[in-house]
Amino acid sequence: MAGGSANPAGMLYLVATPIGNAEDISARAIRVLSEVDLIACEDTRRTSRLLAAHSIRTPTLSYFEHNESRRVPELVTRLRAGEHIALVTDAGTPTISDPGYRLVRSAIDTGIQVTAVPGPSAVIAALAVAGLPTDRFAFEGFLPSKAGERQRALAQLATEERTLVVYEAARRLPRLLSELIAPFGPDRQLAVVREATKTHEEILRGTLAELAESFANREVLGEVTLVIDGAHGSRDAIASSAMDESRIVNVLREAGLSLKDASAAASKITGASRREVYQNAIRRESN
Repeated sequence: MAGGSANPAGMLYLVATPIGNAEDISARAIRVLSEVDLIACEDTRRTSRLLAAHSIRTPTLSYFEHNESRRVPELVTRLRAGEHIALVTDAGTPTISDPGYRLVRSAIDTGIQVTAVPGPSAVIAALAVAGLPTDRFAFEGFLPSKAGERQRALAQLATEERTLVVYEAARRLPRLLSELIAPFGPDRQLAVVREATKTHEEILRGTLAELAESFANREVLGEVTLVIDGAHGSRDAIASSAMDESRIVNVLREAGLSLKDASAAASKITGASRREVYQNAIRRESN
């Protein structure tokens, strides 16, 4: 796999690394990381600890969100020159809510072969243990951080029939759980998977109301993945299990949405006419 290969161009390897438990690395991943010419990694210090644990001495180069646009041309040039490069992130599979898409796209556009060395993924691990349907699911990654954008996203996802997988920063978990109640309804089932595969792994299952109460007054640390049951039944049935139209508008208004945006989101959740919801909201606010 050395750079002097007869092939005119090298290969880009997307190598999955442990999401917590250091033992969760494949024999193939260890071999590839040992044989490539360079390892591009999100955090060189963190990756160096992993490499040292397996006596891997391959050179590393930082590749993260804020230097990605500068690194891509450099790495593609090296690949075109015949070097083989592995891309890793701090944990899990590259490009899945982690840096790597730009490099992969540029490599493909340049005619460079890209291959995966599969392994740990927080999405799949959480789905497997959640106890919710796994035949069809939608991965949403991290939801928008701005309140208005996040509320609009939640309103659109509330009627999604597939199981949903969402990442969230631990410190924001209590807030998100409380925000989910309005569009999804307090009885929607979900699982909160915290610190998956690590020593202090925690998996809590229950309704939104139950888990929102459980996390309301506790400090949450570590990595968190939410697995949320999909919506079941007709739109009318979904709406009846959620909060009524006026309360949904009020919650969204309190989150900072304009009356127009809050009404539009409420209409998506309830299935009611957007114009009717908006006019009802105007009447309520004028009284």
